[in-house]
Amino acid sequence: MILTDIHCHILPGVDDGAPDMTVTKDMLDKMYDEGVRRIIATPHYRVGMFEPSVRSIQSSYLEVKNYARTIGKYGMMVKLGCEYHRDDNMVGNLQAHRRPTMAGSQYVLVEFSSMDSYLKIRSVVYEVVVGGFIPIIAHIERYPSIVEDPGVVADLIGLGALIQINADSMLGMDGRKCHKFCKYLMKREQVHFIGSDAHDLTERPSRLKECAVYVEKKWGWDTARRIFVKNPEKILNIEGEDDQT
Repeated sequence: MILTDIHCHILPGVDDGAPDMTVTKDMLDKMYDEGVRRIIATPHYRVGMFEPSVRSIQSSYLEVKNYARTIGKYGMMVKLGCEYHRDDNMVGNLQAHRRPTMAGSQYVLVEFSSMDSYLKIRSVVYEVVVGGFIPIIAHIERYPSIVEDPGVVADLIGLGALIQINADSMLGMDGRKCHKFCKYLMKREQVHFIGSDAHDLTERPSRLKECAVYVEKKWGWDTARRIFVKNPEKILNIEGEDDQT
């Protein structure tokens, strides 16, 4: 199964992820060894905290993309995205191309604050959809207002949102309550993507392969393939490619 990671921080020196190209290369090599062949790099954008210039992101991205092509027999595909922490100017910035969408598509990875109410999250999802984009809610298991009332996830999906959870959370590494919430969503087929959210090789490494094995064992091949292969292919617009390698 060709794995696609739609959420990781591998671009060197632009956020709290890989600090330099040496770490980036090691991260990519590890991910390749684990079966990841396609990556959407999603550097943080958060006003007042992470505001890398478009020029620095593009420069970093091109360096990573070129290295990724040399890995293994066929290389790795790396596309540019962004983990956009919601703000009042988000839709306008996306429409004006001041910040990248996911691989140049209409999909946008949206991060919220742990303090955001459900009504705030719902309002932002609505604004993004009306603005012409498809919101992917990043690591939804981190938002207490949703974890405490998991039934609202169906409402968000009904509005047009897609749901991403982190591999570590799915594996139970972020606490029992978080794991229970993730399993609740999985049982209801409300998880569209699982990303590594990898930042480095030690504190926050990629565990995407381990998670894919876990999901396949617990929920079956079709579910694992949908989450790790077919849904990401819709973002990348490469549906139908062989996923057996």
